[in-house]
Amino acid sequence: MCGIMGYLGERDTVEVLLEGLRRLEYRGYDSAGVAVLVDGKVEVVKAKGKISVLEEVLEGKKPEGSVGIAHTRWATHGPPSKKNAHPHADCKGHIAIVHNGIIENYLELREKLQAEGHKFRSETDTETLAHLFEKYYDGDLEKAVRRGLKEVKGSYAVVAISDRDPGVLIAARQYSPLIVGLGEKPGENFVASDPSAILSFTRKAYLIDNGEMVVLTRDRVEVKTLAGKAVKKSVFHIEWDAEMAEKGGHKHFMIKEIFEQPHALRETIGERIAGGEAALKLDRLNLTDAYLRRVKKVAIIACGTASYAGMAVQYALEKLCGVPVMVDVASELQHRECVFDKETLGIAISQSGETADTLQAMRMARRQGAKLLAITNVIGSSVARESNGVLYIHAGPEIGVASTKAYTSQIMAMLLFCVHLGLVRGTIKPTAARRLLRGMKRLPDQAEEFLEGEAAHVEELARKYKDVMRYLYLGRGAHYCTAMEGALKIKEIAYLDAEGYAAGEMKHGPLALVTEEVGVLSAVVEGPHYEKSIGNLQEIRARGGKVIAVANEGDEEIQKYADDVIRIPKTEEVLSPVLAGIPMQLYAYYVADLWDREIDQPRNLAKSVTVE
Repeated sequence: MCGIMGYLGERDTVEVLLEGLRRLEYRGYDSAGVAVLVDGKVEVVKAKGKISVLEEVLEGKKPEGSVGIAHTRWATHGPPSKKNAHPHADCKGHIAIVHNGIIENYLELREKLQAEGHKFRSETDTETLAHLFEKYYDGDLEKAVRRGLKEVKGSYAVVAISDRDPGVLIAARQYSPLIVGLGEKPGENFVASDPSAILSFTRKAYLIDNGEMVVLTRDRVEVKTLAGKAVKKSVFHIEWDAEMAEKGGHKHFMIKEIFEQPHALRETIGERIAGGEAALKLDRLNLTDAYLRRVKKVAIIACGTASYAGMAVQYALEKLCGVPVMVDVASELQHRECVFDKETLGIAISQSGETADTLQAMRMARRQGAKLLAITNVIGSSVARESNGVLYIHAGPEIGVASTKAYTSQIMAMLLFCVHLGLVRGTIKPTAARRLLRGMKRLPDQAEEFLEGEAAHVEELARKYKDVMRYLYLGRGAHYCTAMEGALKIKEIAYLDAEGYAAGEMKHGPLALVTEEVGVLSAVVEGPHYEKSIGNLQEIRARGGKVIAVANEGDEEIQKYADDVIRIPKTEEVLSPVLAGIPMQLYAYYVADLWDREIDQPRNLAKSVTVE
């Protein structure tokens, strides 16, 4: 979710690039840089920090040229630093590239390239692409990029320039967004990761699709498949204003981020699943197999949405790994010293990595001898630095206060750890691990399938039930967390009264709340809890409650017990919270929008709670 800008033309290239980067600042970043062709050489200038820091570095020594690329980086591989900032160059500095995404097999490629004599300067996966293109360069940059990308597994939007092909800019896309801006002045064209970057210069664009490559010169734009077949594109006219362009044409950042979840989930998996084998590459885990076998208890430390992500994996860890797990909100857990000892693994979950209560509970846990694993989105954050190991979720910046893509990515990251722990402890057989990992790799496509096929239906249901003022959210087993998170979402952004419950608790009090005026959303996914969940729905309908069920595709039985059904694709029960959370997010969003709430910045709430 970094920012890309590229330009060919007669304007002041560096100023064009910087203007594009400024338009992309809303995405969040930790460093920035530019590369410009100047007098037959590629000049790269980059800096850690804000664009203003880069501008200070450029002051008085700005490269002058007619072709350039630029980038704002959100760290994935390697901490924020000047050396890890983009653009990256090949060994001799002839080729420079910028890249969004994650190269899953970069370690394998890097080792191979190093054995062939290539010298690496950074810790990033991106630099691998520069050396791959160098390897295959024989006088044709387009050909080198095409041949290099054949060896790449993962996601990318990549843009390359070379001082040996000075009038050409090559770009390609697989999963990460890419757009070409068609110059409205003669002799110029643009490329960017986001329409907002080019709005100051043009409103005519090509939207580049997966598996496509673009060859840009000042006078022409050719779109091809990665195999080299010409692709005919229709011109897309950008009608959005700058603010709407930042949101990808969506009304709010929250809905944009809901629809970004397939991409975010792919980034979370990244290179961590090694092919189809029962093998995981969790390279920053820093927890030995011997230690993991000794662990007698897991304590999940988190707040709000992150704690519900923890609840999802509590179910999976206990079921698959045979280890008891407790989840408690960090503000309470920090005062419960007896919970932690040397045989307790603490898992701290925080999108920002700076949540004050989580940090306090972590510090207490360490004082009691526990080891800590961090699940966070921000490279180098306090939660990451103060833990023994870390799994970055790589979801990209999340602008909306109500967490969406971070929630599902946190679950995904912890599920990967769950499989690793089960293999280490011998509670998951390799055949079962392979099945689970195959299921995880399908989840991004299934999330995409759901969003494309069911989002309009969820919006219709929000309209149908707009006037409902009180909600109950229910779930059992793996979906107790789904109920809690669904209730939180509609409270956060629609300001409606909602409570999440374990469905089996209905008889113990909450059933008294059910009337014809109450809406009930229930996750009823096929598995060991299905029949009892159906029984709960019967109790609610008998008392006049309106039931919306989130259920699997192909489940015909559920229609007898619900007023309306939202369908999600089938997957392993322990994986299903990743998919079941998305309709809950969508429903809350559409209801809040109908009430005209301040969705991205709900009243009284902040994105990162850094004070107790």
